[in-house]
Amino acid sequence: MLILTSGKIRRSIQKRMVDTYPDLTFSFRDSMEEAASELPVADILITYGEDLTAEHIRKAEKLKWIMVISAGLEEMPFQAIKEKNIMVTNARGIHKIPMAEYTIAMMIQTVKNMKMWHDNERQHLWKKDMPMGEITGKTLAVVGAGAIGSEIARLAGAFHMKTLGVNRSGKPAEHFDEIYTNDNVNDCVSRADFIVAVLPHTKETDKFLGREQFRAMKQDAVFINIGRGKTVDEAEMLEALREGEIAHAVLDVFEEEPLPEDHPVWEMQRVTVTPHLSAITPQYQHRAFEIFEENLRLFRNGGGDYINQIDFDRGY
Repeated sequence: MLILTSGKIRRSIQKRMVDTYPDLTFSFRDSMEEAASELPVADILITYGEDLTAEHIRKAEKLKWIMVISAGLEEMPFQAIKEKNIMVTNARGIHKIPMAEYTIAMMIQTVKNMKMWHDNERQHLWKKDMPMGEITGKTLAVVGAGAIGSEIARLAGAFHMKTLGVNRSGKPAEHFDEIYTNDNVNDCVSRADFIVAVLPHTKETDKFLGREQFRAMKQDAVFINIGRGKTVDEAEMLEALREGEIAHAVLDVFEEEPLPEDHPVWEMQRVTVTPHLSAITPQYQHRAFEIFEENLRLFRNGGGDYINQIDFDRGY
């Protein structure tokens, strides 16, 4: 059995895979360009997903399983994969710790006005007359109450925040006080002091948060997007910020990335920009390979309840 990679894998992980599974063949390649010649004979492909095309799938004659070591699947050629009945799993859930920590940090940064702290420090200004708030006791709404959203809600509990979540089914989710369905998202966000979007980008979620949702939010609400940029109508969000319909936006993701140098958000005082880094952690690949190894055990034993198996019709 040949297990092929098309992304840079840490040397320590490579060694562990080879030592742990001496009866399997691993080919660690740093790019799809390097891996392409071995695709026709690979049984399993480990990839970040963005490098895979329908043409690659057509050439992958023996491929039975694709492990995507990220959560995003927007660039995957699902139709070609579905036609060849190749299983796809991903690393959904491994980002929950760094992304939840990022969210709590950004909520605190915003209410404590930390950007002004740093500006004053650089200018050697001793100023105490600046607005300062608290997140304790506030209401948090998470649009996308999955694994990441639940971890955000868990940490928010330490600050005695009321936690509201939005998901497709409306079924209860761990660490949330209340759950709303997608159809009732306006009711949810209208109650919140902080609104966090953690949505994947699919046909259903394209520009899911737009004019109606931003108008429903409180004027002193803080909006945080750590999901996908295309799940938000960017033009409507910018208009809401300009008109003072919301107080602030913390944006880690955008419709276009890298964010163009002339994009208006760079100069907006009501916006905090970070370069799609909320999920970054030294533990990233280690956690992804923990999922891979559990699924590999099932795969070798003839199948079972795979972790994060993708539903092609839903796209996640």
